[in-house]
Amino acid sequence: MTAAAQERMPALYLSHGAPPLADDPVWPGELAAWSASLPRPKAILVVSAHWEEAPLALGAVETVPLVYDFWGFPEHYYQVRYDAPGAPGLAASVRKLLRAPGTPVQDIPGRGLDHGAYVPLVEMFPDADIPVLQISMPTLDPVRLMEIGRKLAPLRDEGVLIVGSGFFTHNLAALRQGGIPAWSAEFDDWGRRALENRDWDALLDFLRKSPAGRYAHPRTEHFAPLFVTMGAAEAGGELDAQRSVIDGFWMGLAKRSVQFG
Repeated sequence: MTAAAQERMPALYLSHGAPPLADDPVWPGELAAWSASLPRPKAILVVSAHWEEAPLALGAVETVPLVYDFWGFPEHYYQVRYDAPGAPGLAASVRKLLRAPGTPVQDIPGRGLDHGAYVPLVEMFPDADIPVLQISMPTLDPVRLMEIGRKLAPLRDEGVLIVGSGFFTHNLAALRQGGIPAWSAEFDDWGRRALENRDWDALLDFLRKSPAGRYAHPRTEHFAPLFVTMGAAEAGGELDAQRSVIDGFWMGLAKRSVQFG
């Protein structure tokens, strides 16, 4: 299929939860319904909150292992498999798009998919038959991440699904508090309205512009993948074509997930 005939893929920002997401009575079905509504990707490119590496790094491109980057969970969570094919062609395209404008790129071929990548993919594409590549976040700066997304945007016209995987609010104190903390609800409501109002400047400056931003994100790595997604959508002229596909809360944290395009 030529690039001209390939349907442009949307760009996604999703909240990925943790390994117990698989046991939730609602969330796996929401993710499965979302993926069923999408065109079938030729490949998937994931940016996860759980891989920060500079310069920007490409993970495994042949055999793609999993990284069980969590501790203290029951043993069966460490037995999960997701034997997706590697994506060497996608890796070559990413290198070309990023290196041409002078962005340093490195390869870490032994680095597999962390739980921010494979936990949602298990629910969305359970057959594990779509090539997957994970790349790192070389920075948490929203402006620089959005620029990376812009450079990657041409992949969408080649059938690549770009996925930013984080958590719309992420402060593990919520797990100890029980219920929905006020800061989580306030930030989620602010973020929903900022997205609906297309207030991109506020989102880029979320720590200062949002209520309880520093409580919702004591460290910003789980909100940061949103900006890669936004950049990929903006370059495609579809930043305003966004909608929240999943909302609500999981263990007190907002699981809002957004589709652009």
